[in-house]
Amino acid sequence: MLPAGDDPQTRTDLAAYQAGALRWLGGGVIAVVLGVLLGVAAVTVAGNTGNRVPGAGLVVVALVFAGILATGAGAGALLRAVRWRRALTSASWRTGTLRIAGPSIIAFEPEGYDELAPGDDDRVHLRLLSTAVWRTRAVQRLDGFPVRAAPVGGGQWVLTSDGLGTIVGARSVRRRS
Repeated sequence: MLPAGDDPQTRTDLAAYQAGALRWLGGGVIAVVLGVLLGVAAVTVAGNTGNRVPGAGLVVVALVFAGILATGAGAGALLRAVRWRRALTSASWRTGTLRIAGPSIIAFEPEGYDELAPGDDDRVHLRLLSTAVWRTRAVQRLDGFPVRAAPVGGGQWVLTSDGLGTIVGARSVRRRS
């Protein structure tokens, strides 16, 4: 079976995921730089004129804080993309059906899964890694549709489907008895 990393669609989807990570990283860096520049400008204005700039301190703190969070999110997503790319060079896609059980709770049923076969539960129960509303809704729209999934190590899986345009990460969860 062909490794998932050799599939042109997989490379395109990983590139889209990586581009999103770079946008978060770049936006975070820009926010931090703008916060610092605004802080320097407010101090300079206050030093030269003796008048404080109203609200500048709050805006500086908000920009720097949001920038640090966005930079962390982007760096984490970039690391995940590298790890997923490496894992997909040896893993192959498994096709199956996606079932939605909640906002971020999903189950992957591999091809040939038989719900009526007792004791033969090949279903993979997953929780989405992303908390982005748009990504969660995109996955929810795939309920009952065919998807491709591959294990990427550490109890994590990646999912994609035709038309999704990106890779979605999920973590294995234990079923409650």
